[in-house]
Amino acid sequence: MPTYSEMMDLFGFKSKNAVFKIVNKLIEGGLVSKDHLGRLVPTESFGEIPMLGFVTAGLPASVEEEMTDTVNLDDFLIKNKPLTYMLEVDGDSMIDAHIEKGDMILVEKANTARDMQIVIAEVDGEFTMKYFRKVGNKSWLEPANKNYKPIYPTQSLNVVAILKAVVRKY
Repeated sequence: MPTYSEMMDLFGFKSKNAVFKIVNKLIEGGLVSKDHLGRLVPTESFGEIPMLGFVTAGLPASVEEEMTDTVNLDDFLIKNKPLTYMLEVDGDSMIDAHIEKGDMILVEKANTARDMQIVIAEVDGEFTMKYFRKVGNKSWLEPANKNYKPIYPTQSLNVVAILKAVVRKY
């Protein structure tokens, strides 16, 4: 979290007292707290959004909106934060897996994968995202678009990461 001086610059304030008032509001709202050294730290609710229930994707049905819980997207999507990162998709070889150009993907570093997992892989010195295929001792990469052919390595095939989530903004 930024220091009071850094927040003063970020907000364009001329006084630390103004920052102090904002920080107190954030503390009252439960978004931040102070650690044992007095530094600001985000609270558990910092990245949470309300979970309001279910929505029918079949025939229309009545639904009552009721806040059932909150969801922290970091906790929901990220199991091992030091090994997790995001990439932006460029290309259309995975469109039949519903992964399109411009989507953001959340991946977790790994050096092994199971058959049919979507991976980021280094194949013959270049990187790509495809289905990892393995039958017996033979491994290859398979696209999710009939316009592309499978990639059979001539020298090396190394799994770099495994797909964990796809994020698309509308």
